[in-house]
Amino acid sequence: MEKPGTKPPADETFAQVLAALKDQYQVSDSEVARRIGSHVSTVNNWAHGKASPRPAAIRALAREFPAFTEARLFAAIGKRAPAPLSADRRAAVLAVFDRLTDEQQELLLIQASAVAERNEQ
Repeated sequence: MEKPGTKPPADETFAQVLAALKDQYQVSDSEVARRIGSHVSTVNNWAHGKASPRPAAIRALAREFPAFTEARLFAAIGKRAPAPLSADRRAAVLAVFDRLTDEQQELLLIQASAVAERNEQ
């Protein structure tokens, strides 16, 4: 079992995954940047291993280039992909939340926000 806060091992670097993406889709850094709403210099930094994309950029890449899943893209930066929230899970969370006091709801939101922000780093 993985310790909380530890990163899963990456089988490939993000630069390698990005190179494979560009090769498979026959796109340049400029085209990747255009399609995800980023700057070409940002994509170029990813391509050269100088920086890693933020989670929002990873989600945009997975949306624009569906052969490259969020799981693979997140793994390449050493993180696990956030789990999708099914309708059943959303309903279960809201059912629990509805049973809490205002103070408890506020505390839970603060805690959940802190965990989500940690995942974004």
